[in-house]
Amino acid sequence: MLALVFATACGEEEKPPENPPPTPEPTLVDQRFTNPLKLTLPPSGLLENCADPTVIRGQQEGDANWYMYCTSDPLNDQDKDAEGKYKQHLIPMLKSANLVDWTYVGDAFSVVPDWAKDFANPDMWAPEIVFFGGKYYLYYSMVEIRNSDQQIDRSAIGVATSNSPLGPWTQAAKPAVETHEAPCCGESKRWVIDPEVLITDTGKKYIYYGSYYGGISVRELSEDGLISDPYSQVEVTVANRYEAASVIKHGDYYYLLASSANCCNGPLTGYGVFAGRSKDPWGPFVDREGVRLTTNRVGGTPVLSMNGNRWVGTGHNTLITDFGGQDWVLYHGIDKNSPYLAPDTGGGMLTKRQVLMDALDWVEEWPVVRGGQGSSDAEQAAPAALTGTKSRYAVSVVMQDEPGAIIPSASDEFDGTALDGKWNWVRAPAADKFAVANGAFRFDTQDADLYVDSDNASILWETAPTGNYLVETKLTLDLPPTSCCFNYRQAGILLHSDEDNYVKLSEVSYWETRQIAFAKEVGPDVPAGYPRYGETFGGPAEETVWLRIARRIVGQEEHFTAYSSRNGTSWSRAGTWTHKLGTGAKMGLVSLAGPGFTATFDYVRVYELKN
Repeated sequence: MLALVFATACGEEEKPPENPPPTPEPTLVDQRFTNPLKLTLPPSGLLENCADPTVIRGQQEGDANWYMYCTSDPLNDQDKDAEGKYKQHLIPMLKSANLVDWTYVGDAFSVVPDWAKDFANPDMWAPEIVFFGGKYYLYYSMVEIRNSDQQIDRSAIGVATSNSPLGPWTQAAKPAVETHEAPCCGESKRWVIDPEVLITDTGKKYIYYGSYYGGISVRELSEDGLISDPYSQVEVTVANRYEAASVIKHGDYYYLLASSANCCNGPLTGYGVFAGRSKDPWGPFVDREGVRLTTNRVGGTPVLSMNGNRWVGTGHNTLITDFGGQDWVLYHGIDKNSPYLAPDTGGGMLTKRQVLMDALDWVEEWPVVRGGQGSSDAEQAAPAALTGTKSRYAVSVVMQDEPGAIIPSASDEFDGTALDGKWNWVRAPAADKFAVANGAFRFDTQDADLYVDSDNASILWETAPTGNYLVETKLTLDLPPTSCCFNYRQAGILLHSDEDNYVKLSEVSYWETRQIAFAKEVGPDVPAGYPRYGETFGGPAEETVWLRIARRIVGQEEHFTAYSSRNGTSWSRAGTWTHKLGTGAKMGLVSLAGPGFTATFDYVRVYELKN
């Protein structure tokens, strides 16, 4: 009897387990979308102004919706009070089932928190939404705006909590990050704005914050998420370069994405996104070339910049991963053909920042939007916003512009002792301020400029080719690697039709930083209130840099794309400006915006542009 029982038991133990049912294949999403995202304002309007978006999926059981929060602003052209002045909505909230179609559902707040009651002209910017401990946490920038110049006077980061993604919200009794001085300057008032909260796999909480005045810092957040530890503060970027931090874990690294340049300069807004990475949330964050984001010759690998379509000023992003595993970036952008809200009764013009969405890809372990294509302006495959689905998006990696055959008649190695006869001067400098010697062209920086109506700098120029081409130079500019301030001293390449219509790629000194700047100027006749000058930034600088501008005719437009390099072989793209320089355009060299330094150009080489 015992033997029989034992045999039966052994037989049962040896019975192979049943195979689990196969995982069903995800359903491909057929929906498509076109930027900007459709933000409906009930009953029948459109929400056309939603800057600095942050997004979260419903975290509680049964809630499959997505939620978006925006900077305080008027919602569209008609959003004005009885006096015709724009309304300010304290953190607009929106809801979506598919990440494509959104509906405005109200504002997070009707009044500012008690701790900010004494702020003059208070405003709430750049929200950040996270969920932990069974609650939603809505962080935001609380700013006080000076009447005299509309700049930030005081700022701090607040936080409110709710059991629901749409509130009601309970304000914390004090700021999560208090008003404090910039690292550089005692008794100053740092820009304490643009919060980003990171919760690691171990549950540790960090808050990143900051902007141009003071740079970006990180602090440890308390367990309840309501306060940060000022004694834990670490600076993760140099000042006067980055704001709007966003952090994502990918593989073994934390990637810090941050925006750079003027956010709100109408059709000439050059805002863009750069990245650095670190294995530690505290940093140091370095770019693809190993340059730290804290160095004065500031590092940063381009993630998103203007690409020649209608979207400019693309930045201040948030990141999500859909249910098919594809990463997406939501951010604001400006339609260069419709860059402003209609003026209010005071004549003020607000830059209209609309919500855009595109896929975020990883190319050689670095983030880039749509494989390097940048913002989309045509129909795209939608994200997998629901469980069990997968987007039809497929990455297509874009190639950089490459030089073809050299054009000898337009190129110069500066091998002689005088300038070649093809070169001409606009306002020739004094004879001792330039020279050709030792295989290079020396050009001292001038106490003169080419900026809007201040046009008194010298330009060395020759006639540009009429078709597609690429111009390259090797530049050494003897600015000190650190120290402040030799503001705006710069040298580089200028492509122009006249002094008021150009694109310019230069290495420039800006406060304590040295940066690669790609500028555009138009005019003098522009619509009232419109800017004439704007710039975007490129990859890391060095005392010696290689600069390239590729000119390509696209339809009826001229596209100018800038590149820079620290070694002449690996190139970093700095965005694309469109311009109308025409068939009589000129290309040349400049060295300007302040005396005391020397630019040395090893050569100017002009190539046909490969298709």
